[in-house]
Amino acid sequence: MNGALLVAGTTSDAGKSVLVAGLCRWLARRGTRVAPFKAQNMSNNSVVTPDGGEIGRAQAVQAAAAGLEPSVRFNPVLLKPGGERSSQIVLLGKVAGEVTASSYSAHKAGLLRTVVSTLDDLRAEYDVVLCEGAGSPAEINLRDRDIANMGLARAAQLPVLLIGDIDRGGVFAQLFGTLALLDAADQALVRGFVINKFRGDPALLEPGLDQLRGLTSRPVYGVLPWSEDLWLDAEDSLSYVADGVIGRPAPPVGDQWLRVAVVRLPRISNATDVEALACEPGVAVRFVTEPSRISDADLVVIPGSKATVRDLRWLRETGLAESIVRHAGRGMPVLGVCGGFQMLARRIHDEVESGAGDVDGLGLLDVDVAFTREKTLNRPHGTAWGQLVHGYEIHHGQLVRRSDSVAPLILDGGGEPEGVESGPVLGTHWHGLLENDAFRRELLGWAARTAGRDGFRAASEVSFEATRSAQLDLLGDLVAEHLDTESVLKLLAGGGSAGLPALSTTLNPGG
Repeated sequence: MNGALLVAGTTSDAGKSVLVAGLCRWLARRGTRVAPFKAQNMSNNSVVTPDGGEIGRAQAVQAAAAGLEPSVRFNPVLLKPGGERSSQIVLLGKVAGEVTASSYSAHKAGLLRTVVSTLDDLRAEYDVVLCEGAGSPAEINLRDRDIANMGLARAAQLPVLLIGDIDRGGVFAQLFGTLALLDAADQALVRGFVINKFRGDPALLEPGLDQLRGLTSRPVYGVLPWSEDLWLDAEDSLSYVADGVIGRPAPPVGDQWLRVAVVRLPRISNATDVEALACEPGVAVRFVTEPSRISDADLVVIPGSKATVRDLRWLRETGLAESIVRHAGRGMPVLGVCGGFQMLARRIHDEVESGAGDVDGLGLLDVDVAFTREKTLNRPHGTAWGQLVHGYEIHHGQLVRRSDSVAPLILDGGGEPEGVESGPVLGTHWHGLLENDAFRRELLGWAARTAGRDGFRAASEVSFEATRSAQLDLLGDLVAEHLDTESVLKLLAGGGSAGLPALSTTLNPGG
């Protein structure tokens, strides 16, 4: 087999990422050499590859599902929004400049050549390449510059599965309407549908599936059920809503819960850092956007940001900054990660992201940060609180001064400080630090003692990697049990229903 297909979605967060991950897991368990691919991703959730490049986190998770290390080839174009209308463009893992919505179209032809060439290389190396679309393929105002959905499918002649989220309501209209808005040549590549997050009796859905088949002449490849156990590694930070508890926390080991408030910054990046905390029994992690939630928390986490100075200004405008400073002033624990760490500094000098120059930080750590044009991309290792740790770095801001009152939290492999602590306040540029099980238990114990939660006990057996692996296995199981896998295999082998009819609409003169 030397096949490929594209999973497109009726909307953002329809289930494209999880379906590709599930298909990767299912195929890998069959012994198939499979790789993920997303031509263009727009996300501030990213990771560093072994060769020092940067890709979307969802493709790293899909690689793990396939039993692979992440590679820049799995996500050749990454757009990282930093403002309302501009994004940093990362090409094959490296920063290639800033683009606006209007200027990006000028790059389309060159980027399409890059993504098609990269996909061709992957198809020559792997048995199967599973491509994930971006947003919706029916964004008709953007079709002429599309390189991730039908633009890619047309260029590489990929069969397309269209997935819709029934939990949002109106899934039949989503699927039919998306197909109908495509022109005839695009429609010809859409081979069938998948419905995601179904709750209830499948028999009640069957009449609608039959009508959809009759209306479109396309099969439904399967209906994936809702699963409460799937929550790790959200593709987009927009999936994180304020005041909702993350994950499915188990009851505490001791007789008290530990309450963690994660500030939901407007330009939050690598929000998935805190998911490791949410795997722990008795730890209630929630995103917050208003000051009263800080006073209710034991540990406050300020996560990463793609626009540190702008988000710091937002903290002050909302009153969250004052609440965080008061929280630390009461001796209560605060953790800043990457951009959140930079906000804790006394001074920030930024001529790169915001161009604001010198800016006062929150002053909870007596350090200074300066932004450089060269982005740090690294997968370091070291020690923290006596535990071996590893992580990854993605940042322009650099620690340029540290007073004697601020002690090292992490020492890297060369003995240099990579995180700092001062009383109840911790900060580090390392993402993924909380995924180190032994250190996470140390941190939770410290936070509970510092917050006076003497009845909290950190569990001794939780493995973040095992938790993630179990979720990937669950995705593989759902695919095996609820998709027409024989038809999927035929589609990958070049079969499926070619030459399917186009639907005719007034917006589709080619239909």
